[in-house]
Amino acid sequence: MTLPTIAIISVFVIILLYNTVKVLKEYERGVVFFLGRFQTVKGPGLIILFPIVQVMTKVDLRVIVMDVPSQDVISRDNVSVKVNAVIYFRIVDPEKAIIRVANVFEATSQLSQTTLRSVLGKHELDDMLSEREKLNSDIQDLLDQRTDNWGIKVSNVEIKDVDLDESMIRAIAQQAEAERARRAKIINAEGEQQAAAKLAEAAKILASQEQALQLRYLQTLKEIANERTNTIIFPLPLDLIEPFMMAAKTMRKDNGSD
Repeated sequence: MTLPTIAIISVFVIILLYNTVKVLKEYERGVVFFLGRFQTVKGPGLIILFPIVQVMTKVDLRVIVMDVPSQDVISRDNVSVKVNAVIYFRIVDPEKAIIRVANVFEATSQLSQTTLRSVLGKHELDDMLSEREKLNSDIQDLLDQRTDNWGIKVSNVEIKDVDLDESMIRAIAQQAEAERARRAKIINAEGEQQAAAKLAEAAKILASQEQALQLRYLQTLKEIANERTNTIIFPLPLDLIEPFMMAAKTMRKDNGSD
């Protein structure tokens, strides 16, 4: 046997072994076809195939992280925003992932984009900014349901960024400022209302007690006297001197009777 013949036979044997013996890692599975028909799913470990009549396609079962490109979304209140997200999924049924869809990753990416636009378009801008957890859950549930026929399990969806144009950012800032001003006015009005109620209550108490009114008047005079003034002019209310006038009248009557 000549050297070229030995070399040809060696190459043939190497090619035969390469197509016959396969080793699959722990996270890999092999979808085996026999003469074009699905036969079984094998792995992990050592796999023996019959060349030509058997063909195997590897499938990775690990979690795949896929970025969803930025999408133009019009919210329910007619605000245009750009939203991007990231999804986490894995293949749980290798047979479906190979047989029922031509390119499972491309199909999942395209479906994620349309689902993102569809779900967010049903909500207002405030919901996109404040209720991301609920929106993430809604998108995940819908994606998981639609990709189940492809052997895909969507484990998580996260909305990353919600980008607004400059005019909308200014409008939101103005709205927030107006809201803060409104709350400040309400708090101020409530404070004045409470103060007025207390003053009215105090006035009723003073009006019902003549001595209390007199004491309050004297206290006011004391406060004025403490200031740096040389002359104090103050009115003398009749309510204050009425008790003294009545006492004087009583004394005169008593003296007249004597």
